[in-house]
Amino acid sequence: MQKAIEIKNLQYKYDRDEEEITAIYDLSLDIYEGEFVGIIGHNGSGKSTLAKLINGIIMPTKGDIFVYGMNTKDENMIWEIRQKAGIVFQNPDNQIVATIVEEDVAFGPENLGVEPSEIRKRVDEALEKVRMSEFKDRKPHQLSGGQKQRIAIAGILAMEPRCIIFDEATAMLDPSGREEVLACIKQLNKENNTTVVYITHYMEEIVEADRVVVLNQGDILMQGTPKEVFARVEELQSVFLDVPNITNLAHQLKKEGLAIPEGILTVDELVKNLCPSS
Repeated sequence: MQKAIEIKNLQYKYDRDEEEITAIYDLSLDIYEGEFVGIIGHNGSGKSTLAKLINGIIMPTKGDIFVYGMNTKDENMIWEIRQKAGIVFQNPDNQIVATIVEEDVAFGPENLGVEPSEIRKRVDEALEKVRMSEFKDRKPHQLSGGQKQRIAIAGILAMEPRCIIFDEATAMLDPSGREEVLACIKQLNKENNTTVVYITHYMEEIVEADRVVVLNQGDILMQGTPKEVFARVEELQSVFLDVPNITNLAHQLKKEGLAIPEGILTVDELVKNLCPSS
């Protein structure tokens, strides 16, 4: 399986108030093409810093990041890297630059020098993929938060990336907005084989991820399937992280003596373990 992102001995330091702060310590990680990788960690663990490093917004202090074989330190490759690996931030208003939806989606490919006929095709396809075609003539400020975020995703899709990094892209949305954006992301991953790096505070959003990576103090604390990671409830709680609500309930029932395995992720799983004959 091809590596989409290869991170080798990554370190990142920055200065704050004349003090040198290390945000990432000697971190190594491979992410493969078509994977859906969830990244979690408490505030200050290095999640957003890692996203910016992958996208070449900031440069490593030490170590290397390769995006489809291209080193982010190579200034001559930075635009191609960003075309291969797009990024969607928390606040969609920070990524919307035009006054009409379809013009905003066209902004990225226009800056890449794509032919007008190809831009038209990409814009239509991107809006269709995020189910926003009927809003192409709308003004972005007339849209809901979830709709704006889907437009931001469409703008990245129009650049035809092979990987998209979502840096807490649902953090500013209400539950219905989070649900619609997450459904869109899952669809892109499954149907388009788009590699997804999904940074979130909401544990329920990554129970279907292929892999979960837990960051703590700028390094990897643990990684594995969602079931493997969320089975370590008390270890996660010791670094101020939650687990999905149903996982926590199952953990508490197990502590009370019920014969329930750790790492339960869904209501159906819990019901089958509590009522095996049903």
